[in-house]
Amino acid sequence: MIRLAVFLMGLETMRRQWPSLAVLGVLWFALGLVIMLDAADGMTVVITETFGYLLVAEGLVAVIFSLGLGRRGRFFLARALVMMVLGLLVVDLPWRNDLANSVLFGIAFLLDGAIRLAAAFLVRYSRWRVVAALALVEIGLAGLAFSSWPIPYTKTVPFCIGVALFLSGFTFLRLALGLRRLPPAAGAWPLFAKSRWLPPPADPALFVTPDVPELLMIRVWTPAGAAREARSAPVVDRYIAAVDRNGVVSTGHAALECGSDIYVSHYPGTELDLSLSAFTRALRADAANNMSGRFQPSYPHESARWREADALVKFHRFDAAKLRAHWSAYREDDTYNLTDRNCSVAVALALEAALEGVLATDKVWRRFMRLLVNPDLWLAAALRERAEAMTWTPGLVLDYAHALRRVVHPAAQRWPARIHNALREHRRVRAERQNADGTAPV
Repeated sequence: MIRLAVFLMGLETMRRQWPSLAVLGVLWFALGLVIMLDAADGMTVVITETFGYLLVAEGLVAVIFSLGLGRRGRFFLARALVMMVLGLLVVDLPWRNDLANSVLFGIAFLLDGAIRLAAAFLVRYSRWRVVAALALVEIGLAGLAFSSWPIPYTKTVPFCIGVALFLSGFTFLRLALGLRRLPPAAGAWPLFAKSRWLPPPADPALFVTPDVPELLMIRVWTPAGAAREARSAPVVDRYIAAVDRNGVVSTGHAALECGSDIYVSHYPGTELDLSLSAFTRALRADAANNMSGRFQPSYPHESARWREADALVKFHRFDAAKLRAHWSAYREDDTYNLTDRNCSVAVALALEAALEGVLATDKVWRRFMRLLVNPDLWLAAALRERAEAMTWTPGLVLDYAHALRRVVHPAAQRWPARIHNALREHRRVRAERQNADGTAPV
């Protein structure tokens, strides 16, 4: 989340703020350490309950806005309800539930750690050992949460919050030092592209043209939509792959379109054999699965030879020059890898290049703090972290683009109007569904 906030504010803007970021990181780090060591019970209680009430408030707001999204709102509704339940557990409402808190936090750590560990061993990124080590730490925390030793059940939630603050403070500090070493040159933004074999981009000033596109569009072909008569597999066919009745795997596709000269669509040079057994072998992100790729020329060309995309996300605020500089550098290497350098990786990197610095302002810290409490930035950061631990997929790119769009293009309406419109949209969707089913609306 911190890295995304810095990125959207602009690396050059935040590079000048690195001392303040470093101080904030040290304070955050120290606060987490104090809570973990339980040095002051009063502080622990206040911070823990504040965290819980924030979760409840955010969950309530998210529930209201998910009502107007129809089917698309189910994920956000489930996420909002989980946040509300966790918040109520943290503040011990409607009853004191230390054991339940510990068990729930333990299950969350165990599931997340197990998923990370399985993905690390299955995909084998260049950084898979680091991901595996972090997964083992999560599993260790799960063990602490399940047992009452050495941390009693009454201290499980404060300890977990302390760990989160401790790690985020460390991230703050490391990011501040990284920004300090960042050269003050245009195009130095690949601070976050740790792999993907991305060469340094040219100066974006070289790519400024009179023709400035008005729209940047993310187009996504979901796995379930791409497969013919796909077997139903909730979550899996949304974020990973879908399997049709013949056992053929479809991973979907993602592309980015901006103006008439930028179309980011990375494809394998030859069609992949995506039977279940071949798909499992192709998941390894090693050199053995590298192949020559090709770049599709345009959306009309691609859709005419396959089909129309399922989803579209539009951005009106972006930096076309930085996007052109990035795309020029990326195209120097056409290597395709199903998990390490695929279509979704290309789109995610290109989108970040286009959005770097779009929220830059003279009131740096006011906007930075507002970003840090923005739920959509939290969601975008969680999706990005999941993709970095596993791989970017069309489903993750789609949700990531939606979340970033809500951050970059916030709703202009005031809260009462937004709540009223969300409830009205919910009533309209429910009425349409009931009419389609042949039942009268209640």
